[in-house]
Amino acid sequence: MMRASLTKVHHGLAMLLALLVALLLPAISHAQQTYIDAALAVEGQVAPGGETRIAIRFSPVASEWHGYWSNPGDAGLGMRIEWDLPDGVTIGEFRYPAPQRLLIGDLMNHIFEGDYAVVAPLRVAEDAALDGPFELAGTAFYLACTDEICVPQEAQLRAVVGVGEGAADPRFAQYQSALAAPLDRPARFAIGQDRLRIAIPLPATLDVGSPHVFVANRNLVAYAQEQSFAREGDTLIAQIPLAGTGERPERITGIVRLGDGTGLSFEAEPGEVAAGGEPLRTGGDAPPLWALLGAALLGGLVLNIMPCVFPILSLKALSLAKAGGEERAARKDALAYTAGVILACLALGGLLLALRASGEAVGWAFQLQEPGVVVALFLLAVALTANFLGAFEIPGMAITGGGASRRGSFATGLLAAFVATPCTGPFMAAALGAALVLPWPSALGLFAALGLGLALPFLLIGLVPAIRQRLPRPGAWMETFRRWMALPMGLTALALAWLVWRIGGDMFAAGALFLAVLVILALLYTGRQQASGNSTHFLWPVLAPFVLVVVFFVLPGGVSPNAGGPSADILDSQPFSEVALAEARDEERPVFLYFTADWCVTCKVNESVAIEREETAEALEAADALVLRGDWTRRDPEITAFLTQQGVAGVPLYLWYAPGAAGPQRLPQVLTPGSVRDLAVASARRGDTSR
Repeated sequence: MMRASLTKVHHGLAMLLALLVALLLPAISHAQQTYIDAALAVEGQVAPGGETRIAIRFSPVASEWHGYWSNPGDAGLGMRIEWDLPDGVTIGEFRYPAPQRLLIGDLMNHIFEGDYAVVAPLRVAEDAALDGPFELAGTAFYLACTDEICVPQEAQLRAVVGVGEGAADPRFAQYQSALAAPLDRPARFAIGQDRLRIAIPLPATLDVGSPHVFVANRNLVAYAQEQSFAREGDTLIAQIPLAGTGERPERITGIVRLGDGTGLSFEAEPGEVAAGGEPLRTGGDAPPLWALLGAALLGGLVLNIMPCVFPILSLKALSLAKAGGEERAARKDALAYTAGVILACLALGGLLLALRASGEAVGWAFQLQEPGVVVALFLLAVALTANFLGAFEIPGMAITGGGASRRGSFATGLLAAFVATPCTGPFMAAALGAALVLPWPSALGLFAALGLGLALPFLLIGLVPAIRQRLPRPGAWMETFRRWMALPMGLTALALAWLVWRIGGDMFAAGALFLAVLVILALLYTGRQQASGNSTHFLWPVLAPFVLVVVFFVLPGGVSPNAGGPSADILDSQPFSEVALAEARDEERPVFLYFTADWCVTCKVNESVAIEREETAEALEAADALVLRGDWTRRDPEITAFLTQQGVAGVPLYLWYAPGAAGPQRLPQVLTPGSVRDLAVASARRGDTSR
């Protein structure tokens, strides 16, 4: 921490010294070496009452030197020119290309690397007394810097302007194309307590990539803090933390730089700026599509052993045993199971994309944020537990004692994928986060790759005889195994019952338990009818619609508004808010930010292993760290937007903000006991060293 602070201090002092020299001692600047050359050029001749353009081209003598935009950022110096112009000749405001960001410590500078040119209009009044060519003369003062030193520069600008009409300098077409193009409509801005919000008119079809807004107004925004973006139709909405100076300008100008380097200049006037919109990922450029597909495939494969998938391992274990039979049937079962898994992932992914496109703030596992869906899963787990115990049979299903069928294996795949998708496992975060911002064909390809990875072990068993031959042969043991598998499925039902209570409260949970009793009684009756050889089809057309109506329409109306609140923890955490995060970072406090949900088994395992521990709490307290907890059990638009900005689609997500760091350090999704504790201990040591 001390070293980072000294680096910032040294850089800031170098900038201040350079600024003082540039302003107070311009007369000695000509004696210094030139590190960025500046040359003046005129586009063409001009007649009285006419207009042409001038350009100043800057050329660094070596690649390590850079110049500055008109607003240089936290440090630096913008260009200043003292002109000596004939009467009747005026020069307008210079236009710039889109600058780049240079972050040193937590100082953000707006710079240009390599050759660049700025362009301004030159106008001649109709009554200007110009009989022939005239000379433009001026002195430019600017700054040349590397990452370590800065040197004030002075350049004598000279050019001759012809009067009349003539050919244009062809270089100006290149200069013009590099400038930030002005938007044809004004932007709007609104200033809140801690953020500037700008609505920039951009077509919805324009791919903005990972944008950044450079505000020309000095000392208005915090340059180094993270900007967030959202889409609202043909408008890009930028949210930028304020610098805290209290300035409230009547007009804001700047440049929005798109992900491909294109710059668009804007002028913004006060107006209404929408607070919602579709959040854009700004956590960095997405990897290539092939890498994302690979990550989704690996994520689905690892999902087979993730704690959040353990409740359905019983289904897969029995499907594995079934694959040990006749070869042709095993292949058909594996292909049907794979098709069911992939279709379920595509359906969930497609629904997610459709909801987000309609303006809903949802993320991966959004279905578990709906009380009706959680109740349906609870009743399903109860029914499967009864099936494993032999209370009834599901004809043709691969999880029963009877013979499997392609239709039954397909249904098993659908079921397995639906229950297996609450949490985001390793490798999945980048892929699913990118799926929210990619075109829909590529996004659906990622969801299909996720399903293929989830089904891959069983697909290989069905298609590769050498693997299948190593499995135990089907036999009477399967019935015993099936009954034992009722234990994890019963525990799953209990966990879902707890989740129903957490989401909906006491009365909601009581209603769900009453439904569960009805379902168990109906299944016991069905099993008795099956044992006697009687048909039971008359029961389900009556019971199933009743259950569905109660689950999705009656029960949600009884959800307690106080249900789902954050549970107590030993870390003395505070609910997540971007305001609290920004305040802690302004105070240079370390921050541990984690996002969880009651339905995320991975989250709960991590909390018991690494977070909700006395040694972790003591280390965080010693480091004076703020702990923020984002509970995503129920839908929360602010949390959804923040997750999207970080490039992820679900929980868990763990972030550590070190004092003075430009951004967060992302922790792995599977934590060890020392994952959080060690970061807090290291932060406390750095704090002691800096004092």
